[in-house]
Amino acid sequence: MKRIILFIFAFSIFHSCKKNYHPREINFISIKEFKIDSTSIRAIQIIDKDNVAYASDNGQIGFFGKEENSIIMPKYQDSITPNFRSIAFNGHNYFVLSIGNPALLYNVSEEKASLVYSENNEKVFYDSMHFFDDKQHGIAVGDPTEDCASIIVTNNSGRNWNKLSCENSPKFEENEVFFAASNTNIKTIGSTVWIASGGKKARIFKSEDYGHSWQIFTTPIIQGDGSQGIYSIDFSDKKNGIIIGGDYSKPLKNKANKAITKDGGKTWTLIADNQNPNYKSCVQYVPNTNGKEIFAVGKTGISYSNDGGFSWKEVSNEGYYAIQFIDRNTAWLSGNNKIGKLILK
Repeated sequence: MKRIILFIFAFSIFHSCKKNYHPREINFISIKEFKIDSTSIRAIQIIDKDNVAYASDNGQIGFFGKEENSIIMPKYQDSITPNFRSIAFNGHNYFVLSIGNPALLYNVSEEKASLVYSENNEKVFYDSMHFFDDKQHGIAVGDPTEDCASIIVTNNSGRNWNKLSCENSPKFEENEVFFAASNTNIKTIGSTVWIASGGKKARIFKSEDYGHSWQIFTTPIIQGDGSQGIYSIDFSDKKNGIIIGGDYSKPLKNKANKAITKDGGKTWTLIADNQNPNYKSCVQYVPNTNGKEIFAVGKTGISYSNDGGFSWKEVSNEGYYAIQFIDRNTAWLSGNNKIGKLILK
């Protein structure tokens, strides 16, 4: 177990704050690290302050924390070990989804994993999965097997999943992809979902009706090569959002890798351009901070903003893939061979 303690004083610069909002002066950040050997964890689902669920590249579905530490390892046809990059929770059961061929989606309940969807295609590669606020509707997205995004949906809390036809899915440009970096290239609020892409194009796909119809918006994020684009998206409300990414193959570069929207994703403006943070795989708003406090994590470390993303402070050089907040003071993180717990004071 590794513990990192960082003290940050007088980081209270802010930009265009909402009325009555005063950015916090974070004096103490603690990151407690827990080793989980021989596994890369890109998808986490918070349970509470003391417990977190995760899905990993070696087929593990783990439940880690104060209450219990348990692992489920489903196999497919007694030979395939799924590489999980997605996990979602419908209020009762957990769902995990693998990348690669065949795509395997499991319903996890009572320490058992039941296969509820599979897809065989040499091009199949699912990247991210989430449930909507009503917990009845869920969505998972993947790279195209035809000329459109691969999108599977459920409207009965995950009991059944169906793939949308290309007629009902957003069309992809050649060599446009999604990234399975942190299970956060999807964001849902109410019946609305935003999905972020990369590669040849870095675009936003938006649906306001659980994925039945789609709008497509361009972004100024770096794009064109297979490792470039948007890796993560988050919204503080239906109007205000942030995207982050960059070039995975050049992680120290910070040009055109961060942008915000104030109109629900229609238009995007670069922020902190040519300034840190550099490449990041996950960005998340801190709850109940009026969209001003943000954390971004990646293999290059952890960065924090308290002015909506216009300026940033590096708080750790420890690499993590994903972060998910429980409340405004507590978050879980995941990385290579590790789980982390972050505390703000």
